[in-house]
Amino acid sequence: MSEGLPAGYPERAEADVVLKDGTVCRLRPIKPSDAEGIQRFHGRQSEESIYLRFFAPMRRLSERDLQRFTHVDYQARMALVATIHDEIVGIGRYDQIEEGLAEVAFNISDNLHGKGIASVLLEHLAALAAAAGIREFEAEVLPHNRKMLSVFSEAGYEVARRFEDGVVMLRFAIEPTAESLSVRFAREHRAEAQSVRAMLHPTSLAVIGPSRSGRGIGHQVLRHIVDGGFSGRVHAVNRGAGEVYGVPAVASVRDIEDGVDLAVVAVPAEEVLPVVRDCAASGVKTLLIISSGFAETGDAGARLQNKVLRLARDNGMRIVGPNSFGMINSDTSVNLNATLTSVIPEPGQLGLFSQSGALAIANLDSAARRNLGISVFASAGNRVDVSGNDLMQYWVDDPRTHAVGLYLESMGNPRKFSRIARHLASRKPVLVVKSGSGSYGVPPGHRVRRPKVKPHAFTAMLEQAGVIRCENVHQMFDVAQLVVHQPLPQGRRVAVVGNSAQLAALSADNAESRGLQVTHGPVAVPTEATAEQFRVAVDDAFADPEVDSVMVCFIPPVGVLDEEVVDALRHAASRSEKPCVATLLGMRGVDPSTSEGTYVQESGDVPEGRPRQAVPIYQMPEEALHALAAATDYAQWRTKDKGERVTREGVDRWAARAVLDRVLEEDPEGRALTTEETRELLGAYGIDVWPRREVASAEEAVLAAEEVGYPVVIKSLSPIVRGQSVLEGIRVDLHSPAAVREAFEALDRRLAPLDANYLVVQRMAERGVSCVLATLEDPLFGPVVSFSLAGATRDLLDDIGYRIPPLTDVDVRELVDEVRAKPLLDGRGGAPPVDRAAIEDVLGRLSLMSDDFLELSTVELNPVMVHGDGLTVLGADVVITPAARRTDTVARSLTGG
Repeated sequence: MSEGLPAGYPERAEADVVLKDGTVCRLRPIKPSDAEGIQRFHGRQSEESIYLRFFAPMRRLSERDLQRFTHVDYQARMALVATIHDEIVGIGRYDQIEEGLAEVAFNISDNLHGKGIASVLLEHLAALAAAAGIREFEAEVLPHNRKMLSVFSEAGYEVARRFEDGVVMLRFAIEPTAESLSVRFAREHRAEAQSVRAMLHPTSLAVIGPSRSGRGIGHQVLRHIVDGGFSGRVHAVNRGAGEVYGVPAVASVRDIEDGVDLAVVAVPAEEVLPVVRDCAASGVKTLLIISSGFAETGDAGARLQNKVLRLARDNGMRIVGPNSFGMINSDTSVNLNATLTSVIPEPGQLGLFSQSGALAIANLDSAARRNLGISVFASAGNRVDVSGNDLMQYWVDDPRTHAVGLYLESMGNPRKFSRIARHLASRKPVLVVKSGSGSYGVPPGHRVRRPKVKPHAFTAMLEQAGVIRCENVHQMFDVAQLVVHQPLPQGRRVAVVGNSAQLAALSADNAESRGLQVTHGPVAVPTEATAEQFRVAVDDAFADPEVDSVMVCFIPPVGVLDEEVVDALRHAASRSEKPCVATLLGMRGVDPSTSEGTYVQESGDVPEGRPRQAVPIYQMPEEALHALAAATDYAQWRTKDKGERVTREGVDRWAARAVLDRVLEEDPEGRALTTEETRELLGAYGIDVWPRREVASAEEAVLAAEEVGYPVVIKSLSPIVRGQSVLEGIRVDLHSPAAVREAFEALDRRLAPLDANYLVVQRMAERGVSCVLATLEDPLFGPVVSFSLAGATRDLLDDIGYRIPPLTDVDVRELVDEVRAKPLLDGRGGAPPVDRAAIEDVLGRLSLMSDDFLELSTVELNPVMVHGDGLTVLGADVVITPAARRTDTVARSLTGG
């Protein structure tokens, strides 16, 4: 227990939450020391609010009431307070009134109604109550308390109402439903998007720390803000100057009378904390901390960074950085360039996010050289608060952003990333550059939990979310210039047109190797062909109904590209709804002649005023076809059926909860479950594990065989034997006591010297394909479900598929399809195909169970024998540990970087 906290105080219940208006609120369990703060809160409330909460006029709370309100056991009685600026602005509580049922109530500060505080408190109380074994909430609400009635009715739960003694009685199960989760995610999306919107659309900003000398990062950022034509009010904060770069300066942000939305902090690290205090006192909404010297420098810097984060969140502010390169909003109504560079791309439709400052410069420079305009750019630096997840929430609804590119050096909350990226990718392409996952290449200053899963689980997560994975920044911009400026391909059929037979043939081969289908060509006009001949060939390709995309490669015979050839390509591409990529000598990026403006009306071919469809140009055909294949894969993901969220009949969560609680009460540190505990736990989720009997002698083996029924197998469960082909540890198809006795004695003689004679007897299963179905609670990713075939393909070739719950039925099907050994399931060499539906059913049950219980450290079903009309789970191992907090919890909460 931490010093100064009451017994049983659940520190894990503390959370920072973004409210509806984009500000941050602190939630924490109540403490006895809150009595004075609660009395102040009560004293600020109107008489009406007090009556609606207590059904009686109570101008002041009695000492007895304060004692009862502030002293809870954090299990059967729980209370949370919401604070901003260290003042209590909301209280939510539940009190258990009978087994499985608790009464819930809220009281929200009068001047903060409508910010969503009550809804957030309900989410967190429901999660805490469920962990304490409570299944239902009940509430008493006066009929004219419409605000509180709406809190319950709009939460997504199935609420039963009855009218009793002038009071509306509400009752509902608190187990999350599809609708309640949808409501939570929608509220989270709106709140976090609003916080980013406030950050990117400030009406006033202050640069804190610009020098008069013209040197230093503060002066540099101020100059770029002013020269960039920022539309709002600009203030400079410098204690020793009256003016910096033509901007009047004040000694402190507290001296700015008209308020500040965004504070750009560029002072030495040791001065940042007092600056943040000044910003908190002045009502600043967002801090952009350019300053370095924090977690990237070591433990002392990390401690300072934590203090800055805590101070900012306690006062409702969000942080970009520290050690950030800055941010850009190219919206002409804002014109914000709060970065360390004056050379930025033109306004456009690509949103960019980068964690690295050095690579941020490279990203912006590369985009500018390619004539690829951007809508928004942000650099997270140490990513103590605002991350790529927040920017993606904003980009979902931003009409100026048509595609998103993210350069990620680390990932603090991949589970939430997967969920938000999937939502965003369903509307706009999401491109990610990430060289590794988790423990690989994490930069100094980034707080990341070390994953236990293998790196290709990260790749599987991106594919599940519909994200386009790029190996480097150049690939990302190759794809971006296509998906931003061209329509998405409607299929995989490609036309290849060029003026070199060899180059066209190579391009066609490359297209086929990337899973595209060349259905037109390769067509090669003569090397000396005129622009008109080239135009006809390109027009024919676009006009072919068997073509979905067009690839053009043109090498001028004399080394100078004929402008008429380029015009012919522009004309053909502008009149078609099919995407086009091109390799033209001497050109790269977005064709500058088509990237701006609108079409000229020509013979009614295109709608008047439609934005230009710029042609993306590449130095090499391989680059163009890689981009085209990536866009095609994404287009097919976007249009495919994503499926329905997995549900299963015959699931008893409370029975499973009882098993876990019973074991952890006996062994608080956790342990491997016994065979019977494992069968009980899995049985609660409808997974039947065949019984097996441990035997220590031949006579015990015979008795066990008679108990489970012939025919039987005897096998060793020693890890030395399992999965080995050179050391046999099993005897199968035993039909008599004599056969059992002989098999036991033979195995015992062979395995005893290796201490591997841990033998069991089990009924003989129908022959089939042996598989391994498993889940793992990963410190970084949360629950991860995996599937593989047992044996060499798993152990030697690492042929394992991964998915991150919650899963849809399509996710489950694709998890099975992902393994390279899948043809063995479909039947080979005359063998019948196995029951795929049975595999998918059990994987779905495992995914639900792993999503429901953080205590499930590992669950492995091995072997699972799958045959033509079902499957048999022959072995199962479960290890449980005390629950650790996930990065993406069942109630809204900001992570700490």
